[in-house]
Amino acid sequence: MNCRHTSLAVALVLAAGWPSVALAGLPTGVRAMIDAAIATGDKGKIDTVLGLARATYPGDGAEIDGIVQEWSRIEAEKAAQAKQAEQQAIRSANLFERWSGKGEFGAFQSSGNSNNVGVSTALELNRGGIDWSHLLRARAEFQKSNGTTSREQYFVSYEPRYQIRDGLFSFGLAQFERNRLQGFSGRYAVSGGLGYKVLDDSDLTLSVKAGPAYRVTDFITGESESRLAGLAGVDLDWKIDESLSLSQDANIVAETGSAAQIIVDSSNTSINLVTGLDTKVSDRLKTRLSYAIDYDSNPPDGAVSTDTMTRFSLVYDF
Repeated sequence: MNCRHTSLAVALVLAAGWPSVALAGLPTGVRAMIDAAIATGDKGKIDTVLGLARATYPGDGAEIDGIVQEWSRIEAEKAAQAKQAEQQAIRSANLFERWSGKGEFGAFQSSGNSNNVGVSTALELNRGGIDWSHLLRARAEFQKSNGTTSREQYFVSYEPRYQIRDGLFSFGLAQFERNRLQGFSGRYAVSGGLGYKVLDDSDLTLSVKAGPAYRVTDFITGESESRLAGLAGVDLDWKIDESLSLSQDANIVAETGSAAQIIVDSSNTSINLVTGLDTKVSDRLKTRLSYAIDYDSNPPDGAVSTDTMTRFSLVYDF
């Protein structure tokens, strides 16, 4: 038995007196210690005190079981009431309430169409409901080399989700991006489909999604094209420990883009892949090291297919 448990056992004995014979019911002092432990709400502390009480007074196991059952009933009632209150708060909230998010500012180093150092800013807003959730993302990146603007990239997306049942959801996606280095002054995409949360643990979540898409691209040459496409996406979040977490977003558009997605059509396949490693500094502040890949299978003349970017940034949760 470790020192902590020994101290608690001694406290039990001092509170009630060492029983030389079997007593009818738990001594008042022991019951008081159990009640005090329950009042803290600390499950580890409660389990420890109950375990010591069982070991010290094995003949009173039925009474201890009764205490545990009553405590479990009260806790279940509290949880049900809290859930009901939370749902009521969600239903009564207006459009501008119950949003949370994070802001990001940092520096980056890029290779591919450009080899420079610059700055980036990003904003992410989330609103969770009973069945609906909403995700807004925005990012801006800008840099100059020798007095000349060498990078000017903007990205905005909005994704609503509706939870159909456990794990299964439907989604919509609307996004805009601008990247003149990749040959387009504006690219607009809309998509919708179904997704599934493969893993949903407190420390690890993984979801996949897919659906049709429609994309319009305005090229820097003045030309424009619109195409039907398909979209696939993967979102992974892994809390490695209390201060370190890993995120992986991937989107494929077989002719769009999001934090992580693939869009494919008969003319062009776009892949946007972002991997981030977050280190907690305080309750709201963390540092992020991320690596991003932007790929277009059919870039315009003078541009390469793949842009990569390594970023180091500060992230503030609110």
